[in-house]
Amino acid sequence: MFEQIASFPHLLQAMQRAACGKRSKPGVSAFLNRQEKSLIQLRDQLQSGTWQGGGYTVIEVRDPKPRRISAAPFADRVIHHALCDVVAPLFERGFINDSYANRVGFGQHRAVARYEHYRDRYRYVLRCDIYRYFPAIDHAILKCDYRRRITCPRTLDLLDIIVDGSNPQEPVNILFPGDDLLTFAGRKLGLPLGNLTSQLFGNIYLNGFDHYVKEVLRAPYLRYVDDFALFANDIATLERWQAQMATYLAGRRLLLHPRKTFISATAEPAQFLGYVLHRGGMRTLPPENVQRFRGRLQALRTRWKNGDQNETAIRQRIQSWIAHASHADTRRLRQTIFRGGWFDPAIEGLPIRAAWRFVEQRTTERPRGESQQQRPCETEQQQRLPSCQIALPPEPGGSWTVWARERAFRMGKAKAAPAVRFGREATDGALNEHNIEEN
Repeated sequence: MFEQIASFPHLLQAMQRAACGKRSKPGVSAFLNRQEKSLIQLRDQLQSGTWQGGGYTVIEVRDPKPRRISAAPFADRVIHHALCDVVAPLFERGFINDSYANRVGFGQHRAVARYEHYRDRYRYVLRCDIYRYFPAIDHAILKCDYRRRITCPRTLDLLDIIVDGSNPQEPVNILFPGDDLLTFAGRKLGLPLGNLTSQLFGNIYLNGFDHYVKEVLRAPYLRYVDDFALFANDIATLERWQAQMATYLAGRRLLLHPRKTFISATAEPAQFLGYVLHRGGMRTLPPENVQRFRGRLQALRTRWKNGDQNETAIRQRIQSWIAHASHADTRRLRQTIFRGGWFDPAIEGLPIRAAWRFVEQRTTERPRGESQQQRPCETEQQQRLPSCQIALPPEPGGSWTVWARERAFRMGKAKAAPAVRFGREATDGALNEHNIEEN
């Protein structure tokens, strides 16, 4: 196993995956500029046993909740990818089918669909969450877990280096039966949130618990990281399962979250993995999710106006939210937010020519009965202009009046169509502030 992990072709493939979407970042670009020399150096360090992980960059995130994200150096991330590509398939065959986090072919949306499948068949659900899961993972227990499947000594040494090199996490001072005041001094806890290896270790650490719930309790069950749900037709069964799971997790030095563990009726709307799930298959977004996105959208508009953000970056950031929202019943919500703009669902699904005509018809109505031959021919500039540019504002710092006149002249129109920016409208040369705030 180790010879495959430390081979140059495998490290090259791992580097390409680790750099995907991050090539413009300073640390990544510096590594890629001398990639051959850097990869040879990594290979030599691994084969000689001298490799040690670098320091982490800690990022404090407060949206939607306070978290500490630890970013490893790019060279370390290359090794993480190379290691997981070889090690993960050994554990994948032992995972249950209802564990959906950080696995190819599973994921968040399949977990939501499975939740709805169970919800429609049972009356009650037990929702559980583990208290500070990643900061509470015990290193000694984790090392025993992956030694049950891996016997390659050098691969085990590499795994131990990554686990022991974890930076300090949020303290979890919980005493379990048999502990004393010196227990915390002799135990090392916590994995950095942000490592690819931490995602794999998180699934390995709860794999035994998954089999316990499925095979011993025989409960309808699904898990996504540390958020899991059990279903039954009576509350007493769920309460018994909760007590048994708490006992099992205590042996793994984990604790059920006292506030996020509860029993509710499946007929009630439930918030699960970023969606509010209703009976009948309807999904909506939580109000706080929409409110946070509106705030980010307002900030992006300000940056666009000031020239601090380009169109490509804006599209990437907004499309990520749209990809999440499109799995819920949010078409009308997205039409309200992006009305007439770049991401309006009514325009997005149309071809370029159809989208152009749709925007033009909002302001210029052709007489009824007018044939295609009687309509004025489109200019060459008009044919080459993509539909998304119709919704662009003037250049940052430019004049709306000058831009509207230039656009009208370029299009050969007596009047310019309203300019739309992310769903904000402006009349001929004058910005309607009331409509901006309202939209």
